[in-house]
Amino acid sequence: MVSDLTISESSNTKRLNDPVEMEKVRNQFPILNQIVNKRPLIYFDNAATTQKPICVLESIESYYKKDNSNVHRGIHTLSQRATDGYEGARARTAEYIGAQTNEIVFTRGTTEAINLVANAWGLDNLGPGDEILLTEMEHHSNMVPWQLIAKRTGSKVVYVPVCNDQGEIDESFLRQALTSGRVKIFSFTYISNTLGVVNPVAQWCELARQNGVISFVDAAQACGHRPMNVQEIGCDFLAMSGHKMAAPTGIGALFGRADVLESMSPYQGGGEMISEVTFEESYWNVVPHKFEAGTPNIAGAIGLAAAMDYLDDIGRDQIAEHDATLAAYAYDQLKRLDDIRILGPATGRAGVVSFSLKGAPTQDLITLADQRGIALRGGHHCNQPLMRKLGLDATARASFYLYNTTEEIDRMMVELRDILDFLRS
Repeated sequence: MVSDLTISESSNTKRLNDPVEMEKVRNQFPILNQIVNKRPLIYFDNAATTQKPICVLESIESYYKKDNSNVHRGIHTLSQRATDGYEGARARTAEYIGAQTNEIVFTRGTTEAINLVANAWGLDNLGPGDEILLTEMEHHSNMVPWQLIAKRTGSKVVYVPVCNDQGEIDESFLRQALTSGRVKIFSFTYISNTLGVVNPVAQWCELARQNGVISFVDAAQACGHRPMNVQEIGCDFLAMSGHKMAAPTGIGALFGRADVLESMSPYQGGGEMISEVTFEESYWNVVPHKFEAGTPNIAGAIGLAAAMDYLDDIGRDQIAEHDATLAAYAYDQLKRLDDIRILGPATGRAGVVSFSLKGAPTQDLITLADQRGIALRGGHHCNQPLMRKLGLDATARASFYLYNTTEEIDRMMVELRDILDFLRS
């Protein structure tokens, strides 16, 4: 749960564009207040992982100090407390995205959630002649599991083309694929971690549903950044990662429509996911427990719930607006640099800006930025196929969150100009 300090300050942390209130927000993230390489830290690597507020850190510490025990299997008080915390986190996650509690399966993150569905749903529902539809902007975690399952089932992975640097997709190809009768599942990202594109997820899910196609939304880059309701989106599955939304690493969640989860085979076997075991056979627990074999990440789930409380206390609509403002500002500043190539749309992007600069190798650029206290990401961003199509080996990426400011972008621009002068001299 959100700490008393955060609750008492909630009325003062609603305006992320107010310098005084922003300072209060930033003070909730202790890691930001440090010197890196003799400079104040600027953390612009939020698409990779976000920082954690005090209330999340306190929730994890409190669990281990007071309630640490295994869940579901004990009658004693500590086990009951741990179970209440864990199942309370499940209910909070369901509330956060507009789902039913039994439609939330805790996972290690988005990657495991996709692997779970690829195996537990894919092995029973895909075969020769069937197609798995993805887009060319997908993260590797939404490609590799489907490639593996395609090989095992004889099905085929098909990609909706990305047409240009702005991230526009071939809508005609998408519609033809979904109406072909061959596509069984359409799995796609809500927000591209490289392009910053915000895809029309509700529209795509509706088109899939009209054609009897299962839809899976990778919301790793979206769940901590904007309001979200799976009923309004209309998806069959949706996945999130806690560490990308101010929660701990190693925890995430899969939303699955209850009837679809009921129809699926278990993903892993072991304790908790069974109702009865004999020497000859095993019988499965009810959903969602059928998909949670073994001791779960109890502290992580509790931390995830605390993060959700914190984000809603700030206001996800305000976070989305703040992200868009920072991205637009960064785009406008970066495009003034000579010989720069910026990926993604000029307007309407999420808080991610990827770019490459002629005469400035990405690795050198990122290393020199780090020496100036600026944490950027450089590489292919787990988008190797997309990068190759766009003729790139790597890009630099600045990604923003609720605690970042335009002043930090200004400092980044000063340092980038200095770095470019050095690299191009």
